[in-house]
Amino acid sequence: MVKFLKAGRVVIVLQGRMAGKKAVIVQNSDTGNKERPYGHCVVAGIEQTPKKVTRRMSKKKIARRTKLKPFIKVVNHRHLMPTRYNIDLGAEFKGKISITDPTKRTASKRNVKKVFQQRYLAAKNKWFFQKLRF
Repeated sequence: MVKFLKAGRVVIVLQGRMAGKKAVIVQNSDTGNKERPYGHCVVAGIEQTPKKVTRRMSKKKIARRTKLKPFIKVVNHRHLMPTRYNIDLGAEFKGKISITDPTKRTASKRNVKKVFQQRYLAAKNKWFFQKLRF
């Protein structure tokens, strides 16, 4: 069977608190490990999408509305729906995401927020930062 759940694949989370949110696979484990004996992925996604901005708004208001809230989560393969889209993460997340230690988790979440914010402001992958309507 072809392994298509690779780092950079955009997925939609189907179960849990983040159900219906878009995310990107950061790390993948097809076979699982001792504490999680099933196929799972570490995903980084957007919990709160940026709001709409118009020309009339002040710079302060624009800065406030373009903020986004990320999440990092370990998700079972069954709870993910892969899309046809990929985001080239490159070296942005490689080895920088840690979810075991709470302090490292907050630092990696901050890093994810910074990367996503830069991509949003540079107008790359616009569809990824829009709210999923269904």
